[in-house]
Amino acid sequence: MQRNQRSVFGISTFALLALALVLALLLQTVAPVAAQAPTPTPNDPIWRGFSAVREAIQKERSVDLSLVKAYDWEQQEYKAGIDDCVDLADPNSGRKVYFGWTFTITSIRNEVFQGRISFDLKEVAVCDRVVSAAVAPVANGTPNPNLPTPVPGSAAVGGFEAGGHVMEMSLNTFGLMNRAGMRWAKVQIRYMQGDDPSKTASSINTAKSNNFKILLGIVGDPAQLAAGGDGYIAQYSQFVAGVSALGADAIEVWNEPNIDREWPAGQINGGNYTKLLAAAYNAIKSRNANTLVISGAPAPTGYFGAAGCTANGCNDDVFMQQMAQAGAGQYMDCVGLHYNEGIIAPSANTGDPRGSYPSYYFQSMLARGYSPFGGKSVCFTELGYLSPQGFGSPLPGGFAWAQNTTVAQHSQWLAEAATLAAQSGKVRLMIVWNVDFPFYTATDPMGGYAMFRPDGTCPACDSLGAVLKK
Repeated sequence: MQRNQRSVFGISTFALLALALVLALLLQTVAPVAAQAPTPTPNDPIWRGFSAVREAIQKERSVDLSLVKAYDWEQQEYKAGIDDCVDLADPNSGRKVYFGWTFTITSIRNEVFQGRISFDLKEVAVCDRVVSAAVAPVANGTPNPNLPTPVPGSAAVGGFEAGGHVMEMSLNTFGLMNRAGMRWAKVQIRYMQGDDPSKTASSINTAKSNNFKILLGIVGDPAQLAAGGDGYIAQYSQFVAGVSALGADAIEVWNEPNIDREWPAGQINGGNYTKLLAAAYNAIKSRNANTLVISGAPAPTGYFGAAGCTANGCNDDVFMQQMAQAGAGQYMDCVGLHYNEGIIAPSANTGDPRGSYPSYYFQSMLARGYSPFGGKSVCFTELGYLSPQGFGSPLPGGFAWAQNTTVAQHSQWLAEAATLAAQSGKVRLMIVWNVDFPFYTATDPMGGYAMFRPDGTCPACDSLGAVLKK
């Protein structure tokens, strides 16, 4: 009896061991598959924002969105507050939250829901109406029926790339840029009536001989434009066409045309600029279809108040909306954008001591340029952080907002901006302002933006190289 019991016990033990072995083999087979599944990152603000919006929609609409067919998001400025997509009993009761993320979620039953959340993730609105990102009408942005038919040819191909605005095309500067993983050099040219395109040949040839692509920012003269009108536009267009024929990889058409430093006072309007952009685009594409045409980046500013424009300039968002309404999207491969007044990390969407104006934040600035043009890629033709460290004197009053920015932050934030730009899928090119400018004056401390610092070091070369060379 005892032997039978031992025999039965022995068989059961063997069976259990065999079962355990089979389970172990199954787990070894299944575990790697489970490990490869995507895992949400709880600290990622986009994921946390999506989760909060989805939860709010599920609660308010009594739907199950644990599985969804698709979702999309964009950063937006809510002109009338975060609740302007909600049917409020009292329209005046809307919350005064003007910036955040909008999530559009499509359920597995093809139902579309939309919700908004503030950048600090504290305020959520479940929309009663799905609101598109179409640009609201802006005064003085009338389409120009006389614009020419766009010449075919797009150079907006390829993935994200980075480069730097350079003062000298020297071996030292190219060495710094190679160290940073950059592939583009930018040089700015001032066009004056009568100039020959050959004045740019040296810059083009030097960049290419050192294995760099070249972006030429070609800025005209406001006084000559004001005096010459259409005749000046035609001459400028022929000049940039000649530059493209010499092999320029990209041309930025003008610079900061929304302020009277660069465009005639009294004529500053996105529609007026589009007239020049259209002529330049067609001239360039007629000579070299492979040249990337970038619209002139406006100066980031809210200086011109609630009206958006005065005789002396326009806020950049209003100016770009005027451009979009005038048809500028047909005459560019890439939207030119500047971001040069940040004093917090580019991943941050709140926390700037100056306030919440969108041009202070990298991600809302990106949305500011991307949204008006229906998904046209953005090219940051100037992106930089200002630090006085190493110059021995404080920043002048107009730049005092950056007084506490360190060189370590400067280098860290440039690398983080490059990473975010590449991951966004919205940025074709990021040009760092700047690589090697040494000037640090009482009116313009551009050397404080430079990657190459007064002590001969280049921390940003290494931080950028760590992300751009991957």
